[in-house]
Amino acid sequence: MLFSKSKLKISVLEFISNTFGETQFWKTKTDELEVLVNLIHLVRPQHPEKLDKVDLQEIIVFLKKNPICATQLSLYLKEILTNKIFNKILSDAAILQDVDFIFEVKKRISAKFLPDQPQKNTLEYVLNQVFYLASDVIWVEKIPLEQLEELYVVLEFQSIYETIESHSVLAELLKSISLLSQRISGRAMETDVLKMVPEFEDLESPFVAFENELLKIQAAVKNSATHYITSDDETYLQLWIFHKKCEDFIETAFQNSSKYGISMRVNQSLLKIKQQLERLKVLIPLLVVESANDEKSNGIKLLLQLIKYNCYKNNVRKFIGESIQLISYEITQHTAKTGETYITEGRREYFKMLRTALGGGFIVGILCIIKVLLSKVDTSFFGHAFFYSMNYSFGFIAIYIFGFTLATKQPAMTASVLIKALEEGAKKEGNHFEKYKPFAVLFARVFRSQFIAFVGNVVMAFPVSLLGIWLIDYAFDYNIAEAKWNTLLTDLSPVHSLAILHAAIAGVFLFLSGIISGSVSNRDKHNQVYFRIAEHPLLKKSIGKAKTLKLSQLYEKKWSGLIANFWFGVFMGSTASVGMFLGLNLDIRHITFASGNLALGLYGANYNVSNSMLFWGIFGIGIIGLVNFLVSFSLSLGLAFRSRSISVFELRFVAISIWNHFKKKPMSFFFPTERKQQNSEDVEV
Repeated sequence: MLFSKSKLKISVLEFISNTFGETQFWKTKTDELEVLVNLIHLVRPQHPEKLDKVDLQEIIVFLKKNPICATQLSLYLKEILTNKIFNKILSDAAILQDVDFIFEVKKRISAKFLPDQPQKNTLEYVLNQVFYLASDVIWVEKIPLEQLEELYVVLEFQSIYETIESHSVLAELLKSISLLSQRISGRAMETDVLKMVPEFEDLESPFVAFENELLKIQAAVKNSATHYITSDDETYLQLWIFHKKCEDFIETAFQNSSKYGISMRVNQSLLKIKQQLERLKVLIPLLVVESANDEKSNGIKLLLQLIKYNCYKNNVRKFIGESIQLISYEITQHTAKTGETYITEGRREYFKMLRTALGGGFIVGILCIIKVLLSKVDTSFFGHAFFYSMNYSFGFIAIYIFGFTLATKQPAMTASVLIKALEEGAKKEGNHFEKYKPFAVLFARVFRSQFIAFVGNVVMAFPVSLLGIWLIDYAFDYNIAEAKWNTLLTDLSPVHSLAILHAAIAGVFLFLSGIISGSVSNRDKHNQVYFRIAEHPLLKKSIGKAKTLKLSQLYEKKWSGLIANFWFGVFMGSTASVGMFLGLNLDIRHITFASGNLALGLYGANYNVSNSMLFWGIFGIGIIGLVNFLVSFSLSLGLAFRSRSISVFELRFVAISIWNHFKKKPMSFFFPTERKQQNSEDVEV
C-alpha cells in the first residue's frame, strides 16, 4: 500500500473530491499547475526505495465510483499536457551534452542546486515543477502497469497515434528520433572517432545506412492512416540490423583503445553516441503497434520514460561512473604492465628487489639531508614549496632512471595485476575458495615484494642519512639537525603527532602518481606521439633514423614515468606549504623518509633521547609504512574494481583464500618459497 487506508482517504481521495468534485472547480486556482503539484505531493511516498509496490487501486476505485471527479481530473490533465513540446527531453535529457568532462560535471552540479527552467509551453517545465525529486522515478516505476492502464482508461486519454499534427505526441516522438539519428551520424564521422576504428575505413558507414532506413520508417508512419508500423515490417527489421552494426562500431572503438589509446574527449564522444543509440533502442519500438492494447501501453511507457529521463538528467554520479570506467580501465592496464616488474617470483628476483630498494634508500637518505638544509633557506612559503618539490622530484626521477625502487610506490601499480588474476579466478567454475587459490599465491608474492622493498629502503636510508649528517658536521663543524631534532622525532610518533593522517596523504599522492603515469601513457598512445617522433623528418636528418627510432622507444618507455615521478615530488614537497597557507596542519610522511629523519633526529639530539621517544619513532616508521601501503593500495584496488565492474562481494571469498594460504605457507608472505616455472602457475615447494 502507498499509504494506510485512513491516511489515503483523508489526504489523496479527499483532495481529489474537493478539487474535482464540482465542474471546473480547479480553474479557480491562480496557478493551474499548483493543483497537480499538490496531488503528486500527497501521492508521493516518503521512502520509495523501501517499497516493493506502489498501489493506486483505491484511487482508481474512487474515480470509477465518482465519474464527475474522473471527468474533471481528465480535463485538467489534458489541458496541462496537450500540445506541450517534449522532444528535447527524449533527445537531450540524461545524455551527455558536452564532450568536455569537467564542463559537463560543473554544469550538472550547478543544475542540482539551480535547475534550468525551460519555457512554460514545454513538458519539461511541467515535469520540473511536479517530479522535482530524483527519487520520484523510483516510486513511479513501482506502480503496476495494469493499474496505470486502468487509469489511462478511466481518465479517457487518447491514443498517441491519433494525430501527427505539429506538437502532437507522435510528432514530438518522431522529431526526437530524427534529432538523435542525425547527431549520431554527424559525431561518428569525426576524425578522432574514425581513427579508433580503421576496420571500418573501407566499409559503408553503418550510421548513414541506419539513418536512411529510419527516414523510410518515419515516412511510413506519417503517410499511413494508422500512423504506426508493425514488427514484421521489412524496413523495421533492416533498421535493427544496422543499429547492431552501429553498436559494433562503438564496441570496436572501445576495444581498440588498448591499441591506439584514447583521450577523454574521444571517450566522451563515443559514450555520447552509445547513449544515443541506447535511447533510440527505447524510442523506436514505440512506433510499433501489434494490438489495440499496444496503443495504450506505448503511451504509458512513453510517459514513464519522460519522467525517468527528466529525473536523471542532472545525475552526476552516474555520469562520472560511465565516463571514467573506460579511462580507468586503460590507466589500470598500463599500471598492470608496469606493476608486473614490482612482483618478485623466485629468489633471484627477490634479492634483486632488495638491491634496487637499497639503491632507492640510498638516494632518499641524501634527499633527507638536502631537505633539512633547504629548510634553513630564508624564503617564502612558495619558495620552500618550490625547493622541497624540486628536491623530491629530481630524487624520485633519479630513483626511476637508475632502476631503483621506492617502497610503497608498488601498491598503486600491483593492484591492477591482482585484479587481472581476480578476473581469471572469477571465470573459473568450482569451489569459490579453490578457484581463488592462484590469486592467494600471487597476493603472497606481492606482499613479500612490498616487505623486502620496505626493508631495503629503511635499512639503507638510515645509515646514509646518519653518515651524511656526520660528514657535514665533521667537515664544517655544524650539526644541521641540532635545532630540528625534536620536531624530526616527534613527527614520527603516531600518538604525539598527526603522522597517520600525513601518511595517508602521502598514500593518496602515491595513488595519484600511478594515475598520472597511466593517463600520460594513454594520451601519448592515442596521439601517436611515439610514431610522430620516430618519423620526424628533421630528427631523422640530424641524428639519423636509428637514433630517432631509439629516441621514440626511450620516450615510450620512460616519459610517463618521468612525468609521474615529477608530479609525485611536487605533491610531496608542496603539501606542508599549502597547509600553512590554508591554516591547516597538512604534511606528508613516507616510510623511507621517516627512516632517514629518525637518523637525523638522533644525531641532532646527540643520541640523547628518551626510550619513549625512540620507541615511538621506530614504531611510527612501521605505522607510516603500513598506512602508506593501505591507502595507495586501497585506492588503486577500488579504481581497478570500478574499471572492470567486479562485485566487491567476491572479496569475501578472496580473503578466505588468502587466509587459508597464509595458514598453510606463512613464510611465503615474507620470503620466496616457490620454484619458478616455465608456465604461468607456481608450484610450491
